Amino acid sequence: MYAQLFSIANLLAMISWILLVAVPSWKWTVKIISGVIIMLFCIAYTFIIVGTITPNDLNSFSSLEGVMKLFDEPGAVLAGWLHYLAFDLMTGLYIIHNAHQHKIPHIWLVPILFFTFMLGPVGLLLYWIIRLIKTKKYFQDINAY
Repeated sequence: MYAQLFSIANLLAMISWILLVAVPSWKWTVKIISGVIIMLFCIAYTFIIVGTITPNDLNSFSSLEGVMKLFDEPGAVLAGWLHYLAFDLMTGLYIIHNAHQHKIPHIWLVPILFFTFMLGPVGLLLYWIIRLIKTKKYFQDINAY
């Protein structure tokens, strides 16, 4: 079952990233990604965590060794993967939205979105560097939240 969920999640993530790269301004892109796909990842994650992690496991989060031991369980690995997929997609949505606000051309985002898809924080770092170069302001939109 976990292998099937893994394959389905990867397919949904790939569809999401294709939408972000190919049609970021399409009215359904954000709705499909955040309202359907990320929501499905969150629901699946929650069910897997509830069925996999016990209250005793919560102590494991305080050490690297404990976290490594948690990932001996296939359900925990799948939950971790869903966590990555959901948060990387949210980061991709942030990049698209923020770049639009700062009038950063979408073509500049294509390699950044690839890195965000493959190496989440690396893509976000690259985006922030590009935004800094374009706007000359690092903390420019700190009040946007």
